[in-house]
Amino acid sequence: MPSRFKIKYSGWGILLILAGLFFQQWRAGKISLPPQPSLSRQPFTWQVCFTPGEDCTEQITTALSQAKTKVQVQAYSFTSAPIAQALVKAHQRGLSVEVILDKSNKTDRYSAADFLSRAGISVFIDARHAISHNKIMVIDEKTVVTGSFNFTKAAQEKNAENLLILQDLSLAKLYLDNWQTHATHSSAYTLGTQSGQGQIFLK
Repeated sequence: MPSRFKIKYSGWGILLILAGLFFQQWRAGKISLPPQPSLSRQPFTWQVCFTPGEDCTEQITTALSQAKTKVQVQAYSFTSAPIAQALVKAHQRGLSVEVILDKSNKTDRYSAADFLSRAGISVFIDARHAISHNKIMVIDEKTVVTGSFNFTKAAQEKNAENLLILQDLSLAKLYLDNWQTHATHSSAYTLGTQSGQGQIFLK
């Protein structure tokens, strides 16, 4: 019994001696610790909007007016003149603007598809699914616009909807990757297939 205690004590003593030597070497600058991973990240910010009662359309157009490099859009129904015009203005400022729409926009006379396409914006139709029900924008690869809010006059003036504008690089990358997935099986929109011939009829 006494010999077992001596061995255990001796082992702890050796560890303490080694720890003391290591500490002395570290204090003297002869040993450097491995760098720790940084926990800093881009701040996550968000804003939320509800209809009726708030102007969600204006929040979207404001976000688009602040865009610097690119905008990617997915939409089911798109009849909002202010939002369509904000995308055209972004395109005219030299930004890359690309829009994926549900196949119903090929024939819907109220759709903004012709209007955007005639302005030189790349418009695609995603016909792979029963409906392409996404309502999202990815702005400058860091801001995500999403929610139940369709890009329509009805969503703003008649419906009960929600809108989220989220700023986070990691989240934006996930949405952008998903956008790219749908872009690969989407086809270019054929100009002039609507009855409206490039006009926006609000509903």
